[in-house]
Amino acid sequence: MSQDLNVRSAWQKVVDPGSLHAPIGNGEQVDVTIIGAGVMGLSTGLELARQSKSVRIIEASDVGTGASGLNGGQVIPGLKYDPDWLLQHFGQERGEIAIAFAQSTADAVFDLIEREGLEVPRVRNGWIQAAHTESALAAAQRRDAQWRARGADVRMLDAHEIEAMTGARGYLGGWLDKRAGIIDPLSFVTQLALAARRAGVQIAERTKAQALRRDQAGWSVETSTGHTIRSRFVVVATNAYSDGLIPGLARSIVPLHSFQIATERLPGRLQDAILPGRQAVSDSRRILVYYRKSPDGRLVLGGRGRMAEPKSESDWKHLERAMRRLYPSLDGIAIERRWFGRVAMTPDHLPHIHEPQPGLMTVVGCQGRGVGMMTALGQKFAHYIASGDRAILPLPISAIKPIPLHEFRQIGVAATIAWYRLLDALEK
Repeated sequence: MSQDLNVRSAWQKVVDPGSLHAPIGNGEQVDVTIIGAGVMGLSTGLELARQSKSVRIIEASDVGTGASGLNGGQVIPGLKYDPDWLLQHFGQERGEIAIAFAQSTADAVFDLIEREGLEVPRVRNGWIQAAHTESALAAAQRRDAQWRARGADVRMLDAHEIEAMTGARGYLGGWLDKRAGIIDPLSFVTQLALAARRAGVQIAERTKAQALRRDQAGWSVETSTGHTIRSRFVVVATNAYSDGLIPGLARSIVPLHSFQIATERLPGRLQDAILPGRQAVSDSRRILVYYRKSPDGRLVLGGRGRMAEPKSESDWKHLERAMRRLYPSLDGIAIERRWFGRVAMTPDHLPHIHEPQPGLMTVVGCQGRGVGMMTALGQKFAHYIASGDRAILPLPISAIKPIPLHEFRQIGVAATIAWYRLLDALEK
């Protein structure tokens, strides 16, 4: 990435630098070592500490510098798939467990914020899935029927309602899921780290895990600082930032970059016209864009970017074009922030839970729902580690399956993104 490129998010880090870091001691031994201080690692660590487990978290960079602090802050319940599909795919018993988990993920975030007293800017007025074609509207109607049958607080929006709620043009209608909301993601992950520290979790920033070794007594984690941590359990919570620590894991996902932009603070007339209820929005395009307003009144819009890291501000131009397609009134409004984060895609668009060896756990693949999913999954992981009961986990444990010709898969994804973006442009 260019040294001259000013990459700065719209989010706030509400913690003093260095206040989270607790250096590793010589011969340190704990119940559980967690690698990665994102939402998943911190949620797992906090819940384990509440169960009187000793926990050490190590983070290769600083808390909040990965996707957990750089995402769009949309807290969306559910998985990529609807209830009927989950029942067909997993069977009745496992399908119902997956559906119940999917319904709970947004609650996990907002309940955690309230329970721990986290100082996180948030609004829980729902998420709009906006439909720009008749086929997308029909899919939303099927989704609506399935979730309403299960008592979810959801409803369809007609063209007039979605225009009034979003202020955007070009939608035929949409679907409102009132279980969802928005947060400042960087505030959330840093406040979550503070809560974990208060509960007794030890966090070492700028400390990379370099090797894992297992013997009869448990696990050893060798770190870049020259220390070794011993524990009975290890949770690898690195997701899109996974490397060769667990053989095959990094090759089982396709890492993508999610790019985002934020305007200057919108003037009063546009504050009233654009997302007056501060819902989150994702559209139905093949290469979707998602957007919301920040706590300080900026429009924040994101979507897929180039596979490589950005080199210039022009790498965000596709988002500026999308923003002005939706909101012609923003012509002349300055873009003040540009940033990106890495996310992980799995071939089947489901999160994958792995336990490659006894006492070693990991999960990859958020599919755009990472804030809620990883908060809730972290809590489930903690209870599984404490009890050993696999029934606690909302999805089955699976074997790691590296993607064949993985290095070429990323090239194929990049080509597909370019093709889909062209098709989306033709559907204006």
